[in-house]
Amino acid sequence: MKFNPYLEVILAAVIWGTHGVFVKSLDLPPTTISFFRLAIPTIILLVYFKAKKIDFLSVENRSLMFFASLLFAIKTIFIVLGFQLAPLSTAIIIAYTWPIFATILGIIILKEKIIRQNIYLLFVSFIGIVLISFNQTISFGNLEFLGLSFMLLGAILHASVIVIFKKESDNNSKYTTIFYQNFIGFLIFLPFIFINKPLPTLFQAGIGISYGVVIGIVGFILFFSALKKINASTASHLTYVEVISAAIFGIVLFGELLTWNVLLGGILIIASTYFLKRE
Repeated sequence: MKFNPYLEVILAAVIWGTHGVFVKSLDLPPTTISFFRLAIPTIILLVYFKAKKIDFLSVENRSLMFFASLLFAIKTIFIVLGFQLAPLSTAIIIAYTWPIFATILGIIILKEKIIRQNIYLLFVSFIGIVLISFNQTISFGNLEFLGLSFMLLGAILHASVIVIFKKESDNNSKYTTIFYQNFIGFLIFLPFIFINKPLPTLFQAGIGISYGVVIGIVGFILFFSALKKINASTASHLTYVEVISAAIFGIVLFGELLTWNVLLGGILIIASTYFLKRE
């Protein structure tokens, strides 16, 4: 059965928009939640590699891939903390600043060129971040500000991982890349599933497993399936549905409100990032 690739990307973005819903619904420590997010895709892909007799350890620049995996693990814990502490609708906007940082890192690491228009767009995105933080008290005692700070750090680390994997994209398959994204984090957070108290209930474990499958496997399968049929730039633009879906989930499920500064700042960030990625 053939599926519409545009619908596949939109569905993947809607699925990714539930990321914060899972995090907020799981009344568990962030290290336990991170374990579920990273362990489930790792285990599923290990089974896949064994069934297909794929030697997933035979990759070029393995040390660099492991380093990227470590960054992804740290990024995951930051994103989980961000969703736990900040409103879902605001946190997802900050998360989507990652293309701006990917552009900057692309210039530094990949020696990519930047045109003058993109410099202006980076400045517009910075204004958007400032606007979103406009009513926030800059203090470690302000949990919402702390959550947005974690989300911003997560966006920077996500951009770093994207740049590294882009550098190695010609050497590895998408399945190997997804495996290495999750593998180190799986090992790091494995002890916490036993150390953290209380242990997850069967119901929480079920939600956690669903979280790993839905976000880490189903969303990526849909996205990569669509990439075989449409341009990467088109697919990337469609993923902005995630911002809309996450905001709707936040409003409907958690009674969140969009203030004028968050709405305006979000528009500036999303618009500038959209045009930035078109170059």
